[in-house]
Amino acid sequence: MEQLTAEFGGAGQVGVGVGPVLEKFNDVSRIVVLRGGGLGDLIFAIPAVAALKAAYPGSTITLLGTPVHRALLGALRSPVDAVEVLPFAEGVRPGDEDPDDLDRFFTDMRSRKFDLAVQLHGGGRYSNPFLLRLGARHTVGTRTADAASLERTIPYLYYQHEPLRALEVAGFAGAFPVDLEARLAPADGEAAPGTDDGDGGRPLVVIHPGATDPRRRWPADKFAELAAACGADGSRVVIIGDKSEQDLAEGIAASAATGAVRSVAGALDMAGLVALLAEADVVVANDSGPRHLAQALGVPTVGIFWAGNVINAGPLGRSLHRVHASWVTECITCGIDVTQVGWTAQRCTHDDSMVANIGVPDVYEDVRSLTSTKFAKQDA
Repeated sequence: MEQLTAEFGGAGQVGVGVGPVLEKFNDVSRIVVLRGGGLGDLIFAIPAVAALKAAYPGSTITLLGTPVHRALLGALRSPVDAVEVLPFAEGVRPGDEDPDDLDRFFTDMRSRKFDLAVQLHGGGRYSNPFLLRLGARHTVGTRTADAASLERTIPYLYYQHEPLRALEVAGFAGAFPVDLEARLAPADGEAAPGTDDGDGGRPLVVIHPGATDPRRRWPADKFAELAAACGADGSRVVIIGDKSEQDLAEGIAASAATGAVRSVAGALDMAGLVALLAEADVVVANDSGPRHLAQALGVPTVGIFWAGNVINAGPLGRSLHRVHASWVTECITCGIDVTQVGWTAQRCTHDDSMVANIGVPDVYEDVRSLTSTKFAKQDA
């Protein structure tokens, strides 16, 4: 216990959650959480935010995030009270930095006199100095060996389940877990955009073929084969994606060559995406934001993952969520070890799929299993 107390900056250990749960801070009513990135990054942080909200009842939680985060949370009921969009800043939000914008941002943030600032944005090389500039009374987060220390920090090691990592950080702020994974619900009044073609009794299968990293993408011809099989068995199939994925999605729909399959990629706003996912009977996707969002909405999913991403981002359960993992460990073009990630190794320039060896029949069997089994969607 003496060693733990020293490592945690003198904070006493009061219990165990995902990791040690330390003593709560006194008089905390204004909390700020730093988490940039994409949809999935935000969803990974939601359990920690819910834990903080429960540990500090009556507090307000402000998320420092991205425009995508603001749009998503505007379409959901969540434990986040407000979203402030991050300025462009190296390692925090990619883009051209404007020193004047940064100064204005930090002046505004310091004027809010946050009691607690929580860093859930990576190893801290850039995010910890950013967090410290907010001027909060207390700071908690992760850090690599080369990152600035906060009041309470835990070591950042890449291979850790992201929602559990965030919950471990919340534990250092005195918060016990409420949920191990995100639980979200659509804002009241949202309806899916025209998915009912007059036969709403047919299962609705939603497919997302995209991913930020092209190496995480299942080949388009396999998605097309899957979509055609689902359409042939009586399912309605809707393919989703953002505007950058519109050609990919439309090509898959065309290759499936059936009226049961159509693309709405590029046509949905965030509220429409949330409503469509919430209506789905099953969502099939790579390791991507829409798959994580569907899971948080309580919708069954079939996920196509590279094995390393299962460790960091895979669902914990298997009754509602099925995982197909590729165990590729080397780039098929140059042979470099792809398990060495982040700052420990330079990424090669090749974008060959690391999940191409996953077969369509196995994925299709899980889709059929989930669409034929009626699960009650989780309460949010």
